[in-house]
Amino acid sequence: MPNKKISELNAASALQGTELIPVVQSSETKYSTIKDIVNYLTPKAVTVSTAGGTIDLGSSTYANSELIVLTWSGSTGTVQLTLPNATTTANTNRVIRLISDTTFTSSTHADLTPASGQTLDGASSAYRINKEYEGVTVWSNGTEWFIIQQKA
Repeated sequence: MPNKKISELNAASALQGTELIPVVQSSETKYSTIKDIVNYLTPKAVTVSTAGGTIDLGSSTYANSELIVLTWSGSTGTVQLTLPNATTTANTNRVIRLISDTTFTSSTHADLTPASGQTLDGASSAYRINKEYEGVTVWSNGTEWFIIQQKA
């Protein structure tokens, strides 16, 4: 379809994940697939401690984080991880995965909480991570956060 603006192209039907997508890399046009792009995750390492108090996962530091690996540092206690605003366009259909490493114990807690006035699985209470290799995956439907997978 030469000489058409992107806005003039027909909308794609339901995608299967194998369709070719043009990508410009180092001034050369190449192709990729949705599956290749979606499966590319770079973990964000986050060190938490009682001194940290609260970590806002809605801050620009975590804006593109899909996989967060938690490391505990310091004495025992609890840190609060606040989920981003579920209602923003950037977070609608967003998935965030969190997992703790070997530094977590039953006396070190990371409480994953929804933003003020929002819910996680229909509740305003926190999901607690308090052992090594514990993980949780959450998803926003544009209104609230849902736990779609948990590993304990």
